[in-house]
Amino acid sequence: MATTTNTADTVVAEDGVRRRDFIEIAAVATAGVGGIFTLIPLVSQMAPSKDVLAESSTELDISSLEPGQSIKAMFRKQPVFVRNLTQAEIDAANAVDVGELRDAESLADRTIEGHENILVVMGVCTHLGCVPLGAAQGEIKGEFGGYFCPCHGSHYDTAARIRKGPAPSNLEVPEYSITDGTLLIG
Repeated sequence: MATTTNTADTVVAEDGVRRRDFIEIAAVATAGVGGIFTLIPLVSQMAPSKDVLAESSTELDISSLEPGQSIKAMFRKQPVFVRNLTQAEIDAANAVDVGELRDAESLADRTIEGHENILVVMGVCTHLGCVPLGAAQGEIKGEFGGYFCPCHGSHYDTAARIRKGPAPSNLEVPEYSITDGTLLIG
């Protein structure tokens, strides 16, 4: 039996990679790099724009806010009410039996420890999204001295908890922090 030696097989044995293998690897690597450069703009266009990032947090100076005064601000294109509660408003909120409430939360649950006098709530009624009255001087505060929604008659107490009317829950408390007289929402 005669054995023949193929020079192509000898080249494979010596180098370990054929020329065709190198071309295939180079083509796949080029396609992979091209795919990455195509995906980067597609993925980055899904990131929030600068104007959205700017509205993702709101900073307010509350150092001059006297007891009984409120500030209306905007956070994510929705109104926010910030109120420095008086001692009488704090006492009225703490006097309510939490078990009687539709959405049971105490004033301490709705404020930050050490700043129980600062109440921060979204100014959007939980019934159908109207803006309640009671944040500005002279506005109707409802039967419980807090906020009143004129659209369908929801009444909120001094801790912005639903007490009467069709609203299913309390006014929402956004994530916030207080540092050196500055309130940061978001």
